[in-house]
Amino acid sequence: MGALVDAYNRNTTVKHLLSIEGLSAADIEHLLREAAHMKCARGRHSNLPLQGQIWALIFSKSSTRTRVSFEVGIRELGGQTIFLNATDIQLGRGEPICDTARVLGRMVHGTVFRTFAQADVEEFARYARIPTINALTDEEHPCQILADLFTIQEKQPGRWSEKVIAFIGDGACNVATSWIFAAGRLGFELRVAAPRPFQPGLAVLERAGGRIVCTEDPTAAARHADVLYTDVWVSMGKEAEAEERLRLLRGYQINDQLVALAKPSALVMHCLPAYRGKEIDADTFETHAGTIFDQAENRLHVQKAILAWVVA
Repeated sequence: MGALVDAYNRNTTVKHLLSIEGLSAADIEHLLREAAHMKCARGRHSNLPLQGQIWALIFSKSSTRTRVSFEVGIRELGGQTIFLNATDIQLGRGEPICDTARVLGRMVHGTVFRTFAQADVEEFARYARIPTINALTDEEHPCQILADLFTIQEKQPGRWSEKVIAFIGDGACNVATSWIFAAGRLGFELRVAAPRPFQPGLAVLERAGGRIVCTEDPTAAARHADVLYTDVWVSMGKEAEAEERLRLLRGYQINDQLVALAKPSALVMHCLPAYRGKEIDADTFETHAGTIFDQAENRLHVQKAILAWVVA
């Protein structure tokens, strides 16, 4: 198998999905179109781009939607999966990323990697020389934002340049960062409402460009918005900061009062898991549960689009 995979890699151009920042607007639009096709064709795919391939899922962080959507997606596109918790392999005992990458690059056809440092995913892709997909790092969550964009496009067709998306909460988290890069690529207005310690970094804003407004006032961000979006206040790896985070972010909840400021047709979105009573109140969550769980389902269709794109 190693020789077969190595020959496969030498004869193909290796493509990765490591960040939204690394995608062009044309790449994003292609992935959204392909996701629509995948959703319509589910259960009757005539093309199986992963036929005969084995993909490794390396997850250093726990996951529900990302893991299930990738495992199901790989199988529905003809491939097989191996799930590797980082503590089950030598990575968990200190083996360098580059060595793990060079071993797996000779044994599997692609990798979905969910870990802490963005640099680790990038190093893995460089040394493995097989298609590598960032399934979440502390810096970016590109697969999530592509699914979110697909959900918005489904429910609110129209030009991206005419949309206003309000992100309420921790504006320096990985999801917010990927939203910032998406705004720079597609041209919609992104409003980030966060307390000062959780505002996006200047370097990220400068790299992204685009129409991005940062404010400490969630009501200003929500006014006439097309989408209200939030994420957990205490992300994985931030548990030691939980008490301080909850104190500072208490005024940044999506609730009926905030929703009333947005457009009457506004979508309320959450990437899940949701902590009702914190970043979103229970009634607002249930009122908009249809959108939120469509958003979760769309992870599957978008992951399949990503998989087909990186092996094309």
